[in-house]
Amino acid sequence: MTQTPVPAAQLPGGGSMPLLGFGTWQITGPQAYDAVRTALDVGYRHLDTATVYRNEEEVGRALADSGVPRGEVFVTTKVPPNADDARKVLETSLQKLGTDHLDLWLIHWTEGDSIHEDLWQALLEAQQAGKVRDVGVSNYSLDQIDRLTDATGQQPAVNQIEWAPTRYDGEVAAGHAQRGVVLEGYSALKNTNLDDPVLREIADGHAVSPAQVLLRWHLDHGFVAIPKSVTPERIAANFAITEFSLTPDEVARVDGLAGR
Repeated sequence: MTQTPVPAAQLPGGGSMPLLGFGTWQITGPQAYDAVRTALDVGYRHLDTATVYRNEEEVGRALADSGVPRGEVFVTTKVPPNADDARKVLETSLQKLGTDHLDLWLIHWTEGDSIHEDLWQALLEAQQAGKVRDVGVSNYSLDQIDRLTDATGQQPAVNQIEWAPTRYDGEVAAGHAQRGVVLEGYSALKNTNLDDPVLREIADGHAVSPAQVLLRWHLDHGFVAIPKSVTPERIAANFAITEFSLTPDEVARVDGLAGR
């Protein structure tokens, strides 16, 4: 059976970001290599890592060994905001990942009231140099995004934040959409009770699991989801969400889990 393509968001730098990616937070060493190889074998074409995850080398080796052409995989990594030399961090990431460019480079988090304008300028310079196709941020509020844009003249393409139906905020979602900033969510499975009756009822109606409903909810909203797992069966199940979609009523019911 032919796999239905994963929908993607078009980014301003020209990249096409699949709305379903493979997250690698807290997966290191041989386990990281094995999980990424499994993900690529299953069909994932979007990998998410970070300098502080300490697994870029394993991610890169898995990509190289997978046989999947580099041009077919969207690769994201992140620079910590306290980095002394962003250019050196980038060169190290590229070397470990075994690539000459990133599809997306993010500032990993904010510290205090700082929006890290100087670091953002370093990301923009890397983009201008062709080392990075698109640039963005992680764990920023809409106000911080606006301040960063006002200060530097360039808006982040993506904001990666903790996100789940239980954390759903229509104003936050609309604010990202209005600005043209892609909302990428992490830790959705961790933040959701998969035994919730609403999820179970919707899942039963589609003959899928509550976790698959949760991930499909992201895609039907146009959010990016990056589930992580080290279990081959779960890695495969998390990817197998393109063969169904939620109705508008079902999406609204999942939205209603906010605050529960």
